[in-house]
Amino acid sequence: MTKVLEDAIEKVRKLPEDRQAYVAEVLEQIAAAGSDPFVVPEAHRAAVLEGLREAERGEFASDEEMAALWKKCGL
Repeated sequence: MTKVLEDAIEKVRKLPEDRQAYVAEVLEQIAAAGSDPFVVPEAHRAAVLEGLREAERGEFASDEEMAALWKKCGL
């Protein structure tokens, strides 16, 4: 296991259980693909594209919303 992966796993251990479950799901998908290219799930792709459209419209999270998110993630 690479040092980068070990460091990432240590950070994930500090996250709330629901975030750990999400990370595990993503890792499972990547691992299942083996050496094949990783295909981003359509729901994730759609969410990223929506975020880009929001950014183009100038719709950004407030400092308060970001602080709440970081707190929820344990950061």
